[in-house]
Amino acid sequence: MSADRSIHACISAIEYFLPESELTSADLAKDFVQWSPEKIFAKTGITRRHIADPSQTAVDMAVRAAEKLFARGAVTPDQVDFIILCTQTPDFFLPTSACIVQDRLGVPVTAGGFDINQGCAGFIYGLAAAKGLVESGTAARVLLLTADTYTRLVRKTDWNVRSLFSDGAAATLVSAIPADGEAKSFIGPFCFGTDGSGAERLIVRTGGFRNPAASAMEPPYVEMNGPAIFAFGLERVPRAVSELLEKEGIPLSAVDLFVFHQASSVMLESLRMSLSIPPERFFVNIAEHGNTVSSTIPIALRDAHAQGLIRPRDTVLLSGYGVGLSWGATLVRFPGAIS
Repeated sequence: MSADRSIHACISAIEYFLPESELTSADLAKDFVQWSPEKIFAKTGITRRHIADPSQTAVDMAVRAAEKLFARGAVTPDQVDFIILCTQTPDFFLPTSACIVQDRLGVPVTAGGFDINQGCAGFIYGLAAAKGLVESGTAARVLLLTADTYTRLVRKTDWNVRSLFSDGAAATLVSAIPADGEAKSFIGPFCFGTDGSGAERLIVRTGGFRNPAASAMEPPYVEMNGPAIFAFGLERVPRAVSELLEKEGIPLSAVDLFVFHQASSVMLESLRMSLSIPPERFFVNIAEHGNTVSSTIPIALRDAHAQGLIRPRDTVLLSGYGVGLSWGATLVRFPGAIS
């Protein structure tokens, strides 16, 4: 199906959901006595992490985020044409979690739906898929959901992982609007990359069919090589940003705001300095939310808009990077306020 050049895809609304339970740096310091709350914050930039209740899954959180979007009047369930759910912690191996979400939200059975098993770059991948669905004329409104319960995969004794990850979900509405004569799209272009040779740098080794868990007493745990992931980010993200700007034909100074995956404050500050981005044009909100994996970018976009940092027609550069190894970057512009 060829693209419909009379319409553009745009982000028209974002909402997010964070569990009420929290793990503060003071709580962490009780389990890791060699680390004070101040040292934990200096290392991670995080003061609190949100922890899903034992009975709460990624699907539950995705549904809550979508319901908040509906409650704001951004869209009604019967207007949704397609659901994309990005998660690495699905309720089941099968069926597809997007199918469960469709039923729980009351979205019409005529809507399509699929899952993306992606992590930190997942929102960028989801945006590309949503844009393709809209601008091909396949769907007028795509509900892009990101949700994960990474804290379920964390060993309580693993300081490096436990100090970073947080649970949460975001709902992003990607809608079709008439092209208004502008040459530039509201979403895109995109740059992507994949390097599976680094898969073991951030991995859950058991629970799949390659290495099934021996018993329910041996839950799957995430393993992270922090220094290797850090080096990967510093190598790949600046390249992706440069490639994206070259593809769009604009200088870095033409970007109004940079919103990167909120991995850690040290990673973010290192990337900012590497790219020579002024602090006032580089958004960071990791302190109160932690690393919510695929939801960090839409949560940051919503917060930045609420703080008046994103205006209509601003150019915002997004970059996600991490587990896979995978990375992606794109430019987004907003035709109006984010509802």
